[in-house]
Amino acid sequence: MIKAFLETALEAATAATVPILKYFHGSFEVETKSDQSPVTIADREAELTIRKIIQDAFPQHGIYGEEYGKSDHESDYLWLIDPIDGTKSFVRRFGMFSTQVALMHRGEIIVGVSSAPVPGEMAWAYKGGGAWMDGQPVTVSPVSEISQASISTGNLKTLVQSSRWQTLGELILSSNRIRGYGDYYHYHRLAAGQLDAVIESDVNILDIAALSIIISEAGGVFTDLEGKAPGLETTSVLAATPGLHPGLLMAFNT
Repeated sequence: MIKAFLETALEAATAATVPILKYFHGSFEVETKSDQSPVTIADREAELTIRKIIQDAFPQHGIYGEEYGKSDHESDYLWLIDPIDGTKSFVRRFGMFSTQVALMHRGEIIVGVSSAPVPGEMAWAYKGGGAWMDGQPVTVSPVSEISQASISTGNLKTLVQSSRWQTLGELILSSNRIRGYGDYYHYHRLAAGQLDAVIESDVNILDIAALSIIISEAGGVFTDLEGKAPGLETTSVLAATPGLHPGLLMAFNT
């Protein structure tokens, strides 16, 4: 059954590229939501496209989407959807955005698809099935020493306001290379062994649910900055190779 879930997630993410690319290469108006983040017709049409495919395939499942919220009925299965993760990039015609589709079963993420429509890169994973990118298996790097590590950071506003800001500075000084790719991109690179750690302090579960299982199935470790597994309340990320993660986690929590 889990492969049927994956096939539906892949179908939904692929179908969402049609309205996304239509507006990305065309015209659209930008609205501002109550949290001051932008939203467009592309976000809404893409989410409706994804929701219909999921509802047709699994009408008994719950759905929680960025634009249309959480469905009312209770289910052990909850689909997590961010139709355009990176709308700020989208509205500026910068292709660093993605469609995120994941499935959670009783609190555990078991399927994830991350589709970047502009470069045409698709990553996916399901529990026990490994991680894949454009049809090829991917694994994280073997790097286990911070002095050899390439680290990428994303949203850091909350971290800046805490004592962890100094910790991050010390890790940057100790690392081999620091980047700030953000959004889906650095998670794809981590899964493919091209980066060694990703640190973010301001996310929500819809941003990273699919990416979390892709990293885990690629052999990495994906938690929040406190070391907890991804869940509906997740707001931060510490994702890394298994050799790096314990030391990074200790550094942020001592």
